Amino acid sequence: MTVGRLKAAAAALACTVMLGTSGAAAARPAAESASVSIDLEHPGPTIEPAVYGQFSEHLGNGIYPGIWVGPDSPIPNTNGYRNDVVAALKHIHVPVLRWPGGCFADQYDWRDGIGPRAKRPVRVNASWGGVEETNAFGTHEFMDFAELIGADAYISGNMGSMEPRAMAQWVEYMTSPSHSSLAEERRANGRDKPWHLKYLGFGNETWGCGGEMTAEVSAMTHRRFQTFVSAPSQNGPMVRVASGASGDDYAFTDTMMRLAADKMDAISLHYYTLRGGWDKKGGALGFDDAGWAKQIERARRMDEIITGHSTVMDKYDPKKRVGLFVDEWGNWFDSDPKEDLGVLYQQNSLLDAVTAATTLNIFHRHSDRVRLGAIAQMINVLQAMILTDGAKMVLTPTYHVFDMYQPFMGATPYPVTIQSPTFKAGDTTLPMVDATAARGKDGQLWLALVNADPERAAQVKLGAEGSVKGSVLTADEIDAHNSFDHPDTVAPRPFAQRAGKNGLILNLPSKSVVVVEVDR
Repeated sequence: MTVGRLKAAAAALACTVMLGTSGAAAARPAAESASVSIDLEHPGPTIEPAVYGQFSEHLGNGIYPGIWVGPDSPIPNTNGYRNDVVAALKHIHVPVLRWPGGCFADQYDWRDGIGPRAKRPVRVNASWGGVEETNAFGTHEFMDFAELIGADAYISGNMGSMEPRAMAQWVEYMTSPSHSSLAEERRANGRDKPWHLKYLGFGNETWGCGGEMTAEVSAMTHRRFQTFVSAPSQNGPMVRVASGASGDDYAFTDTMMRLAADKMDAISLHYYTLRGGWDKKGGALGFDDAGWAKQIERARRMDEIITGHSTVMDKYDPKKRVGLFVDEWGNWFDSDPKEDLGVLYQQNSLLDAVTAATTLNIFHRHSDRVRLGAIAQMINVLQAMILTDGAKMVLTPTYHVFDMYQPFMGATPYPVTIQSPTFKAGDTTLPMVDATAARGKDGQLWLALVNADPERAAQVKLGAEGSVKGSVLTADEIDAHNSFDHPDTVAPRPFAQRAGKNGLILNLPSKSVVVVEVDR
């Protein structure tokens, strides 16, 4: 689906549909009743646009050819960047892009990726499949790409295998307006004006692939590196991001905050949603209702995990100066056995859309701490926004959720009280309905709802009067997905309803995501 067709669909939002009572939903069990109440008297901290960030690592086909095909490619491109991908990313206003890793970051020497591409060294990507890394996509290509799509740059610096001086010189190369040797080298390589570097990560997963450090060693290493790394005043404040915990390792966060909170502006958190364990994660397609429910249950754990880390952070930072950056998150399924395990390509279904919306709702509820997110990953890897195959491109259900949720970027959230029935599948019992509400920068009140039940529609009472209009994302099958031959199987459709004699009741189809503007 092209961005042009997306805009055409958006223009049709004034149309009215009653999806809860028509089509495939008519054959489903009877709709269940729920209610949502929005507390407009107690606004929360702003939902930072950076919560909708992206992550792109040198892994599989994420960079090559997901972003970069080179200026001589027959695939339509601008200076080597795929035109279709650039247009799609501009459409959803990607706020921040994290690069070059991931595990790749702590083996990356930034000097390998500057200068004439034909003369750049070819390295082995030891983190992901042992493939050859040409370094054709380096600092200039990334920083220019971030500017091209309108995203702030988030660099993950190598704190695992290089010394602080290397990181300091990289920052100087990118940001210095001076006539130092490094700044002049940047100019000689084609960039006169310094780039703006908003975020700098000090290492990645220091407890694992970033150095196998204990929390104490990680904290003291962070303190050492940040001492020597800074950006010039002309760059503006550069957010120093400490490498944080995985999942519910609250002890790691406690040590990092106790020993280094005064030397960071944010700390990262990584949490991947696994239906099973790391050895058997489950498939991206072909699951049953029990697998659907288990994946959503694991995604909902994000709320518990953020709460746990926030509680630890409050001990050392009660004023909440330090942000919690969930800069790797998303569904991780078993790789297709026909694919190279280092590629991490997986299909993206309606389930991914529901877990993405659920996660974004959780981020909204924690806007006091969660100020950046980066879904893993942007293109062709894990829970991707976009899939490509040669010159073909398809937008995933996850992409459509990020598109639908754009009004929440920079919005003011409100507490929401949800009265919802539950559903059970396998050994998992969950609430049917989840919701988030916020007032956009334009003053409009927005509401997003998720009906996680794979079978039953939900009739959600919102109030005595008013109307809503927006879009709904759903499909006939729980693992419905978009393919290159059928790119619109899971795509937003118009959704609008008005109050009737029983008040304003939203008819949510089973397994759906709905985003509407509310007029009362």
